[in-house]
Amino acid sequence: MAFNERFANLPAYAFPRLRALLDAHAPGGDPIAMTIGEPKHPAPDWIGPMLAAEAAGFQTYPPNDGEPGLLSAIAAWIARRYGATVDPDRLMVANGTREALFNACLALCPEHKRGGRPVVAMPNPFYQVYGVAALAAGAEPLYLPATRETGFLPDYRGLPPAVLDRIAIAYVCTPANPQGAVASAGYLADLLALAERHGFCVFSDECYSEVWRTAPPPGLLAVAAGQGADPERAVVFNSLSKRSNVPGLRSGFVAAGPAGMARIRQLRAYAGAPVPLPIQRVSARLWADEAHVAASRALYHAKFADADTILGGVPGYAAPEGGFFLWLPVPGGDGQAAALRLWQRTGVRVLPGEYLARDDAEGGNPGRGYIRVALVAPPDQTRAGLIRLRDGLFG
Repeated sequence: MAFNERFANLPAYAFPRLRALLDAHAPGGDPIAMTIGEPKHPAPDWIGPMLAAEAAGFQTYPPNDGEPGLLSAIAAWIARRYGATVDPDRLMVANGTREALFNACLALCPEHKRGGRPVVAMPNPFYQVYGVAALAAGAEPLYLPATRETGFLPDYRGLPPAVLDRIAIAYVCTPANPQGAVASAGYLADLLALAERHGFCVFSDECYSEVWRTAPPPGLLAVAAGQGADPERAVVFNSLSKRSNVPGLRSGFVAAGPAGMARIRQLRAYAGAPVPLPIQRVSARLWADEAHVAASRALYHAKFADADTILGGVPGYAAPEGGFFLWLPVPGGDGQAAALRLWQRTGVRVLPGEYLARDDAEGGNPGRGYIRVALVAPPDQTRAGLIRLRDGLFG
């Protein structure tokens, strides 16, 4: 039987690959999971009762693009957070950012550019949906090293003009997953200027925007408005998963220019799964509330401080500017071997960095010498995991 080779030839996804690496071996202590970006901080306690009160909404088909009250709540949050005005007609509700990051690429990537196959560019390492979205759209994925030398962000300015001319979509994640680097307003402005000059869209994945260390990260919508950029060049994604500690709610949004949003919504009408109405109504209340976000961020600040204290003497350790991952170089330069050794010695479970990246033409992999460590567990468990990590790998 024949299958679509674009997908059949994909490497195993990161977490099945991790299970294959670790699960045949006994842990060296009580397991502590520091792999997946699944926040464990308390979510607002009114969510359950409100979902129950709105349960009758499960008996109706929800508004495909988003209930007006939710779209208005998201627009109001964007205005408060970034000082940018976005009409609700330029927004669409999504089942988390992953769905939107994938489907927006399908909706907005042309079949041809400059007479050839279009390019969809992305950082390397990267959130894996960027790559599969490029393949699904029939584009050529371009993996740009996001390393210490580039500030852990892709260097779009360093690309030849002929390559930039072929780009249809350029992904950026800020704060970055996995490295925690924050794209400055200047970086985003330069990227938008390239997009206008060479005719591509910037897809900004901002789902970690509310987990930051010293200052709120800039957002692409505000930068675009500030420099008078064509609104069709800026497409932004965010969700409640990290902001509000509700990854299972599957509630996010995409913002785009009027023409781009019309195409995103049209594809959704044919092939999308709208967010259930009770979840939309809970989501509107979550976007309107900042108190629970500030309380969660304070917990992350305490864990950042613990990481600085525990790992501050480790070679190559750097505190993230945002997000909740540590991107930690390991002795010997082999993150896969380090993850296995750490599991067998201590029971701490981390993700090898190469599982989030692709090899280059020479077989190098920008994630190979790293592990990704998620600081999502409660503070005491996170502290214990960091101590075991330090002693198990660097002791």
